[in-house]
Amino acid sequence: MELPVIVSMPEEGIALVTLNQPELRNPISDENTVDALVGALNSCNQDDDVRCVVLTGAGSAFSAGGNVRDMIHKTGMFAGDANQVRQQYADVIQRIPLALYQMNKPVIAAVNGPAVGAGCDIAMYCDMRIASDRAFFAESFINVGLIPGDGGAWILPRIIGYARATQMALTGERISAQKALEWGMINELTSEHALLPRAIELASSIAAKSPQAVRATKQLLRQGLQLDLSAMLQLSAAIQSGLHQGPEHIEAVTALLEKRVPVFKGL
Repeated sequence: MELPVIVSMPEEGIALVTLNQPELRNPISDENTVDALVGALNSCNQDDDVRCVVLTGAGSAFSAGGNVRDMIHKTGMFAGDANQVRQQYADVIQRIPLALYQMNKPVIAAVNGPAVGAGCDIAMYCDMRIASDRAFFAESFINVGLIPGDGGAWILPRIIGYARATQMALTGERISAQKALEWGMINELTSEHALLPRAIELASSIAAKSPQAVRATKQLLRQGLQLDLSAMLQLSAAIQSGLHQGPEHIEAVTALLEKRVPVFKGL
């Protein structure tokens, strides 16, 4: 049996996490798949050799989200009464957005094809998104009489604004990759063949920076969505003061003055 999630290192400092059930369009509501994905993300987060993560899907789809067959047959995480299903949402699918949100390293979604339902939302929980021209996005829960049970109603308005998030959530309509680019849902649009090389190129440019500063910047950007300006400035000063004392800042400044590429490995 093939692993539902595969982790590889295509370049130094870059972890490629691939949803690997292409024949099923990479559903993410199965407990074994969730365990594998959350485990892969946590492992990358704790591995000092990993500085940036790229998340993609095998085959023609990024992720079809929840398994509709399991829904109709009331199996897997959809089995049981209302209280059981509620607990299973917390124990299964909702672990993915929490794992992504708690990552202290940047995660880039390389959206190779359709990102539907929970698949759309998981892409939104990544820090950046690059999509191929074969991709489309759909907040499609309404089409099966459900709501975004994976936190999509929290993340989507933060990415594209309330009005557009409402349009997607209440109509369930597909958003093309081109429209996703226009709406700010994705950072870049590429061809199918250029997608993964471009995602890895972007990840490599991040991995070449000070790991401490990258992690701190991600923390600051995330906290900035919740804090007022005064609290944000206090947090910025606290983080910055620590970085000023660290060896990576000294190496970065020294390399700049010496007109060379900084070397952060082993600091």
